[in-house]
Amino acid sequence: MGCLKAEIYVYRAELQDLGKAAGLFNQYRQFYKRDDDLSGAEQYIRERLTQGDSVIYLAVSKTADTLVPAGYVQLYPSLSSLSMSRIWILNDLFVDSDCRGHGIGRKLLDQAKMHAVQTGAKGLTLSTQLHNLKAQRLYESAGYARDDEFVYYNLNV
Repeated sequence: MGCLKAEIYVYRAELQDLGKAAGLFNQYRQFYKRDDDLSGAEQYIRERLTQGDSVIYLAVSKTADTLVPAGYVQLYPSLSSLSMSRIWILNDLFVDSDCRGHGIGRKLLDQAKMHAVQTGAKGLTLSTQLHNLKAQRLYESAGYARDDEFVYYNLNV
């Protein structure tokens, strides 16, 4: 992939970045044991970028004149009733397996935090699977606190 000696750039994705973002999103879904579905990933990301109901930042590695997708973060806007303020849900964070261990996840977390500050949000919230200990260590090292106050439930409909 070329992430070892490459410069890493993080920027907000636009529709012209659909291929890069959808490819990473498809890998992210496969990491969580979902079927490979690049066509579905492209449709989903196209809708997010077109409708503006999420914010996606891409990390790309630049080697010579080539930009290679290295990772992404996707944020969804939300509101907190208790604090009566805007928050962002950090829904997806993914770094290509060839690029892990080079600080890209941290750069994406920093960008997400900067976005929250720039939009006047109270903060960011996220969840990750219990077995994803590497992600948990990254989040905690970036200042995220594990929630011991609330229990989360899901209802599939």
